[in-house]
Amino acid sequence: MKGLVARRQALTVPGAANAMFARVIEDLGFEAVYVTGAGVANMSLGVPDVGLTTVTELAAAASAISDAVSLPIIVDADTGFGNAVNMVRTVRLLERAGAAGLQIEDQVFPKKCGHFAGKEVIAADEMVQKIKAAVDARQDGDMQIIARTDARAIEGLDRAIERAQAFVEAGADLTFVEAPVSPDELARIAREISVPQVANIVFGGRTPDPGRERLAEMGFSIVLYANAALQAALKASYDVLGALKQEGSLASVADRLASFEERQRAVSKPAWDALESRYRAA
Repeated sequence: MKGLVARRQALTVPGAANAMFARVIEDLGFEAVYVTGAGVANMSLGVPDVGLTTVTELAAAASAISDAVSLPIIVDADTGFGNAVNMVRTVRLLERAGAAGLQIEDQVFPKKCGHFAGKEVIAADEMVQKIKAAVDARQDGDMQIIARTDARAIEGLDRAIERAQAFVEAGADLTFVEAPVSPDELARIAREISVPQVANIVFGGRTPDPGRERLAEMGFSIVLYANAALQAALKASYDVLGALKQEGSLASVADRLASFEERQRAVSKPAWDALESRYRAA
């Protein structure tokens, strides 16, 4: 992960809420996967991204994804699930679950999606201590600590950049200013903060999408599309199941479905068949 970050070429990192989505991401040739906290809340619990997921639920999702793919995974650890002491356990748990990068943020718990209204942030000094705890707790020095600030929507861009700069001094490997509202703001973030940067492109959210080439020119290292797969699957599910409810068959939407064979290939059934054959009793 460290090498990918150092390139500063706006690496596109799609989000996965489960191992199936992660396998699709790997199959399509992406170089990393993002374990999306919002996606885990939406898909595993059927709830919005408002701080309802627990650290053990997140670790279980991260572990399943890590086991399913060989890509480095970045895990969205929200606020670290408590104070600096809780952060120590969170980092240890998620690193054991396979995290190559860990994103933590400065919202008040319970947090909200970065593109929701009504967010609050903790004191910058408190977040600095949480970052120090995260850096101290990791076992692998190459695991990337990504410090996110949600202060743009609350205190303005200047204060958000100041926070991010303080997070760098505390030891963060990357910073992530959430929800800038224009290309000019994105460019300023990348220009004024010394360490590699993360951009988060949420379809329907507050931040415009200038495209990978422009973000690379700005100097961003990572561009997250955290829930593109989730939103696509949700739309397709409504369309296909709506047709099934109305028409009583899948005939009109058959072209919207993966074939049975495609589904089995996506979960590597041939590899499991080979294992079954190998270990079959004589």
